[in-house]
Amino acid sequence: MRHRTIALPWAAGYGLARTLLALGTLGTLAFSDSATLFREVATVGQYPLCRGVTAAGAFCTVSPAHFEAVRWMCCAVLVVAASGWRPRFTAIPHAYVAFSVFTGISIPDGGDQVTWILTLLLVLVAVGDPRRWHWQPQPSETPRGGTLALLGVSAITLTRIQMSVIYFQSCVAKLPHAEWADGSALYYWINNYAFGAPDWLRPALDLVVDNPLGVAVLTWSPLVLEITLAAALLMPQRVRWVLLPAGVLFHLGIAIVMGLWSFAFAMWAGLLLLLAPYGHDPRLTRPWRRRARPAEPEPTAAETPAEEPIRS
Repeated sequence: MRHRTIALPWAAGYGLARTLLALGTLGTLAFSDSATLFREVATVGQYPLCRGVTAAGAFCTVSPAHFEAVRWMCCAVLVVAASGWRPRFTAIPHAYVAFSVFTGISIPDGGDQVTWILTLLLVLVAVGDPRRWHWQPQPSETPRGGTLALLGVSAITLTRIQMSVIYFQSCVAKLPHAEWADGSALYYWINNYAFGAPDWLRPALDLVVDNPLGVAVLTWSPLVLEITLAAALLMPQRVRWVLLPAGVLFHLGIAIVMGLWSFAFAMWAGLLLLLAPYGHDPRLTRPWRRRARPAEPEPTAAETPAEEPIRS
């Protein structure tokens, strides 16, 4: 039978993705008080709604008077998860906090939803992680006959498919709109006073978006990148390494222009899981360097010429 070897999923690469997801949610909770996070939304009601499955969220288990205490308890969980300590034990609390934030706050964004989905999938990876810290090298042995390793690799595969679907839907959903088709959409987004560019950046961006060619390139480039990222799983690994910094810079630009930093952290984590190989360790992999030539094998005893006997 033909055998195929796949690297163990427990490496610093997936650990870095967990840290990015935790930091994104931590920023939302640490820099926003309860009065900002939980408001009444017109025609919907006072948040958290606590209806159906969302009633299991952390903020639905206490009265509004204790929201601040729960907020800081969630921050403590996220700090531990971001540190990388005992991923086997911190993955489920991390996913629960992500669920509580996404279902509890008044105005969640796409980053909160992506974070909840990815942390839930990474639970299936982390439950089999035997390491003390998720920054440590891969374990030398596969625990429990490889069942947990197979579960982890399957979860990362589902995560990759999920990220591909997100980028595909993000690109295709824009195409029916005339502003994206004619290349003028970024003009309106950048000049939007609620979600547009900050005042210090607007003069520089105006030089681009006030030019027909400049705004068209700025509008259509994200569409090209998104559909390329959606098809990344069909591309060789060397192409994925090129797409990784492009995707990171893309979401960094969105964060700077629109202030969506939690969304950027979530998508950076998703990009790392989508584009890096299984068992990726950023400290060991140098994709921009050429592979070193294998060392020449040592000659065996049969190949080593015997020494001539010393003649007296």
